[in-house]
Amino acid sequence: MKRSSQRILARLHLKTKLFPILLAGVFALTACGNNTTGGTANESAGTGTSSAEQEAPAAGGVLNIAYPAKAATLDPHTTTNASTKDIARQIFEPLVTLNSKYEVVPMLAESYEVSEDGLSITFPLRKGVKFHNGQEMTADDVVASMEKWLKVSTQGKANLAGATITAQDPYTVVLQLEKPSLLTLHILADTAPFPAIMPKEIIEESGVEAVKTFVGTGPFELVEWKQDQYVHLKKFNDYSARTEPSDGLGGKKEALVDEIYFHYVTDESTRVAGITTGEYDIAFSIPFDNAEQIENTPGVDSFVSEGGMTTFVFNKKSGLFSNVKARQAVNAALNLEEILISAYRDNRYYTLDSGLALPDQTDWHSSTGSELYNQHDLEKAKQLLAESGYNGEEVTILVTRDYPDYYNAAVVAQQQLKEIGLNAKLDVYDWPTMQERRKDDKVWDFFVVGFAVRPTLHQLPFLDSRADYPGWTNSPQIDQLLDGIQSASSIAEAKPLVDQLQAKVWEELPIIKLGNRVNMAAVGEHVQGLQDVIGPILWNVSTAKQ
Repeated sequence: MKRSSQRILARLHLKTKLFPILLAGVFALTACGNNTTGGTANESAGTGTSSAEQEAPAAGGVLNIAYPAKAATLDPHTTTNASTKDIARQIFEPLVTLNSKYEVVPMLAESYEVSEDGLSITFPLRKGVKFHNGQEMTADDVVASMEKWLKVSTQGKANLAGATITAQDPYTVVLQLEKPSLLTLHILADTAPFPAIMPKEIIEESGVEAVKTFVGTGPFELVEWKQDQYVHLKKFNDYSARTEPSDGLGGKKEALVDEIYFHYVTDESTRVAGITTGEYDIAFSIPFDNAEQIENTPGVDSFVSEGGMTTFVFNKKSGLFSNVKARQAVNAALNLEEILISAYRDNRYYTLDSGLALPDQTDWHSSTGSELYNQHDLEKAKQLLAESGYNGEEVTILVTRDYPDYYNAAVVAQQQLKEIGLNAKLDVYDWPTMQERRKDDKVWDFFVVGFAVRPTLHQLPFLDSRADYPGWTNSPQIDQLLDGIQSASSIAEAKPLVDQLQAKVWEELPIIKLGNRVNMAAVGEHVQGLQDVIGPILWNVSTAKQ
């Protein structure tokens, strides 16, 4: 058996091992952990390495990646989408980031200092860091980038409302908060939408819209983006690396390969064929039906990670599901195990769990409200649907075929909802089009999407009304609980509020959580050093195939 096979069989029971983060003042918290992964349509884990082991990594060569979904933008300020984040993190960098244990560590900041009252954080910047256009990064670039991120991102709007950032001198910026928060540094270090630092003039050109010119400080720079075909990156020869050992998204980064191609390959069978024939070096989002084929292919290993959770997100602004009784009817009707087995084929690849956090995220996981999870009570569902005033109108489920697990989940849900008399239809688009469609509250009723493992509950964009995430949660009670958790002085003080939040989510149902699942990728054995922290890390990756 391959070494990766042994590792995978040990991991695929989905008892994901998450390592606690030590508390550091009011800004640190315990959360997630270490595993292996592939790409996914997560909105918004863990780390691991591929099985190929060499004494010294080879330099040079081209990395060809089969990626399952097309990005609508490469601007990480404006979207929680994984298809943007997975590419943008190779190009752009933030002030602070996450190591392999989800602890906050500096990146473009040399360090950071939190004031005694918790109301300001000072970030001395690293000097001599160059953008891909050759100019040096200064405080003006950081201020412009952060001001835009605070204004347009779901993270900034929901979790750092009222925050301001100013330049103290050309190499120092200060973030001023309206109130102290348990979560601030983790919000700044999160991966989607992450506060990438860009040249000031590019930010000013775009205003509040997504940037059109993609210039960062990362180890790879953009060469070409052919929107329906590929994204081509190349090594940035003037990259300024940190000196600390590489650790997750932090520490030293080195572009070992000369070029990277993200080939958009939306057909899953084409991705599988390409990795098995050697056309691609890495293929993300491998169907679970093909796990055995991958494991039996010489020269190819499987690569898995915690995938987060799969959900149905309701349109709460207009239509049938603006009525909570209708949402409760759907929740009562669904047989979640039947949906998950259709999506993931084998119970090694998913777990039934009602928590917004993974079970091993002991500070954030709660079983409160679990009595409302996976009910499959058709009579209760019919009664709730009648109480909602439903009159047979068509209900639209927005979904994409680019991610077969989401599509399969939608098909089974459609069938189950017909059993309670709900007239549901599927509206199917490619992933970028689906993202655009879901912005219009008049054309859909719920959509299927996954959310990656997040360090805190606040980084799930569907919870906070102020985030304005499609689905448009509008719950003063949920907002109040989120604020209470954020202002708590410790995890112990926050824990009862986490239980109350969990109960309120299952009562009001901004989403229905289906369960937890893993992601699967396939990697050529000639690829060394591939890791993952809420998405692939391609610096420090080498290929022996020149």
